[in-house]
Amino acid sequence: MRVAMIGTGYVGLVSGACFADFGHEVVCVDKDPSKIERLERGEIPIFEPGLDDLVAANVRSGRLSFALDGAEAIRTADAVFIAVGTPSRRGDGHADLSYVHAAAEEIAGLIEGFTVVVTKSTVPVGTGDEIERIIRARRPDADFAVVSNPEFLREGAAIEDFKRPDRVVVGTDDERAQAVMRELYRPLNLNETPILFTGRRTSELIKYAANAFLAMKITFINEMADLCEAVGADVQQVARGIGLDKRIGAKFLHAGPGYGGSCFPKDTLALVRTATDAGAPVRLIETTVQINDARKKAMAGKVAAAVGGELKGRTVALLGLTFKPNTDDMRDAPSLDVAPALIAMGATVQAFDPEGMHEAAKLLDGVAFREGPYDAVEGADVVVILTEWDQFRALDLDRVKLLMRQPVMVDLRNIYRPEDMRARGFRYASIGRA
Repeated sequence: MRVAMIGTGYVGLVSGACFADFGHEVVCVDKDPSKIERLERGEIPIFEPGLDDLVAANVRSGRLSFALDGAEAIRTADAVFIAVGTPSRRGDGHADLSYVHAAAEEIAGLIEGFTVVVTKSTVPVGTGDEIERIIRARRPDADFAVVSNPEFLREGAAIEDFKRPDRVVVGTDDERAQAVMRELYRPLNLNETPILFTGRRTSELIKYAANAFLAMKITFINEMADLCEAVGADVQQVARGIGLDKRIGAKFLHAGPGYGGSCFPKDTLALVRTATDAGAPVRLIETTVQINDARKKAMAGKVAAAVGGELKGRTVALLGLTFKPNTDDMRDAPSLDVAPALIAMGATVQAFDPEGMHEAAKLLDGVAFREGPYDAVEGADVVVILTEWDQFRALDLDRVKLLMRQPVMVDLRNIYRPEDMRARGFRYASIGRA
């Protein structure tokens, strides 16, 4: 099938490359000339394991290409995917749909024959109705269907998630559109992937509900971690004990400094705003948002406590800046709250991240970026593990100890064992453990 993918960000590029790998002909379109130039040179503008090889292989095969002008791709497409950004709108937290609406306007003027317009971007309930209205107003004669097809990709494992998903959700009541979507995802039949067809508004809400539930689960275990610290329990054992219950499950029960990233913060906020406007407020999610925001800000205090409560004149080494490992994504990362708070408390901050420092440099003033983890810890009074990159899991602790002014570690991801760290001579603090 012929696919036009509008947007070459995280969702658009991964989805486009994977559809091409399924055997479809895909053109990824973007208004940013520098992005298209880089992609045509074989440079991937985001870090996602395996994506560079996947893109290169499908470009060589002729199934994947890139364009600044999407007119031809849209005219000949069986399906046009809208995969543009929907950031939180400044001031009120609603999803900014300006890019989605602009894409709909462009698509309206170009489609020929029956075309399925697919919303891949995360959008509030009712956005599909508005896209349909925009296209119909511009082209009353157009033969098209608007479909919701939310993405459920984890950064760092996006290709695996696309090719072996738990489910594919498709929101449409149009039988012709259902047939097109079945054909697009037909290769997943080999894995017996369930394709859930729903109404369009239901599909839009499924995406928000899924992310809000996971964000709430993370926030729950973070609150249990605080309770564990207060009563002398171990949050990792608590998480294991409740996670073995199949009704709960073990995933997303890892205590830490709070969730971040491109999805959970903006999607929980957008759901809160949508629910409030609809007169059906979601109090659990409202509280989740508030707790998570406060938690990220409180982590600097945990660092200060580890060195006696005073950070003025101290040097803090931050290991990890991205919101999670295996990505260069800095959106709403805990480091964006922690680093400025440490600096405001008088600390000197030096940091290292395997992939995120280029983006971090645009967002973090006053941080000294180092070339490796041992460069970052040299001369530090305390080292803080903010992101659980694999290379931080097996540090040469004897070397770290020699490089530091004093052996103090604050492990906000619980990747080391307290008893081992004490045996190595470290003062060690973690999340929800004695």
